[in-house]
Amino acid sequence: MTARMSALRYARALLDVALAEADPVVVEQELAASAELFTGHAGLWKAMTNPAVPAPKKRAIVDSVLPRLGVTLVVQKTLQMLASRDRIALLPEIVDAYSSKLMDHQKVVRATVTSAVPLPGESVKRLERELAAITGRKVVMSAAVDPAIVGGLVTRIGSTVWDGSVRRQLEKIRERLAGAGN
Repeated sequence: MTARMSALRYARALLDVALAEADPVVVEQELAASAELFTGHAGLWKAMTNPAVPAPKKRAIVDSVLPRLGVTLVVQKTLQMLASRDRIALLPEIVDAYSSKLMDHQKVVRATVTSAVPLPGESVKRLERELAAITGRKVVMSAAVDPAIVGGLVTRIGSTVWDGSVRRQLEKIRERLAGAGN
């Protein structure tokens, strides 16, 4: 089983427990902060991911760090379990998978909209409403600027891309003209 698949299984199980026993949003925040703590300290991360360090020693390290983290019981048990199973290296991937699962549960999607110039605030809000109507979900949108698209918008939600950029329209015209000349 790949690390990504393992992380997904842990995230799924954690979300089930969080929904039953805690606030899943708080669990997400605490899990992310814990991952940041471990990965942000090179020595700590090296010890926690070193296969030569036995799992009981990793569990002891986690137990010593937990009081300073001040996390809920659900996150404490998760970190202890990961350390005991020598799987703490999966923590960053578990955070990503958990966030994704939580967004699915909350019926939220992320969208990225790229324009040639910065969009005014009102246009961003209107676009969020329109994308929410299209997807049937709440949309968390981020706006990016890429002058190379010349004009129009490129919208990405998951693996779906709507390319309404002037650059793409010009490419289509060029393709048609090149095809007509043959």
